[in-house]
Amino acid sequence: MQHTAVTLVIPAYNEEENLLPLLEEIRAAMQRQPRSWKALFVDDGSSDGSLSVLRRAAAGDPQVRYIAFEHNCGHSSAFAAGFAEADADVLVTLDADGQNDPSDIPALLDVFDTGYDMVIGWRRNRRDGPARRWSSKVANAVRNLLTRESVRDTGCSLKVLRADMARDLPRFNGMHRFLPTLMKMRGARVAEQAVNHRPRSRGVSKYGLWDRALPALWDLFAVRWMQRRLFHYTIRERK
Repeated sequence: MQHTAVTLVIPAYNEEENLLPLLEEIRAAMQRQPRSWKALFVDDGSSDGSLSVLRRAAAGDPQVRYIAFEHNCGHSSAFAAGFAEADADVLVTLDADGQNDPSDIPALLDVFDTGYDMVIGWRRNRRDGPARRWSSKVANAVRNLLTRESVRDTGCSLKVLRADMARDLPRFNGMHRFLPTLMKMRGARVAEQAVNHRPRSRGVSKYGLWDRALPALWDLFAVRWMQRRLFHYTIRERK
């Protein structure tokens, strides 16, 4: 089987302590699979030393790239910019906080190679506090109910996507919470794979429990509207 190149798209916002350790873990993981790869970090307007760390990491290393936003734009913007910037046929997404485990990437790629357009990780054992686990479980259940989905863990950032499909997704704040549904609307075949989840060991979380609730609800209604208005057509003939 011919293995296509992979770009890892990694949003980073004030994660200077995590970037180099994460990059070393990525190197170790990607050596266990046959594809060529690059790590593309998207600095989301960090106010700490994250951009300086990325500049040093990318200097003279063709496997490390970065783009830097002028100001903080959010997770969805960072993913969308990374999708557009990546020059590979396959994308892997993960967060820069160290909670996603890069050692899971080869297994996700193996599942992708069996004929899927997207493979999403689901965190079998969440290593967050009880309140965060509960709020995530409720949000996932409501999201699945309204979008008629059965995704175990759409909030897990560790995913593999077909690049051409990912680049064609609608762009809006909150897009990253609905990637499996949006990909299915494009006709994607989607699989799920259990992955490891780790407690945050450096830095602090950028999200509270309730600061995303109302925007996420509006996003959910928007996605449901798109599902209801989706159309398909088949061309019978062309000249």
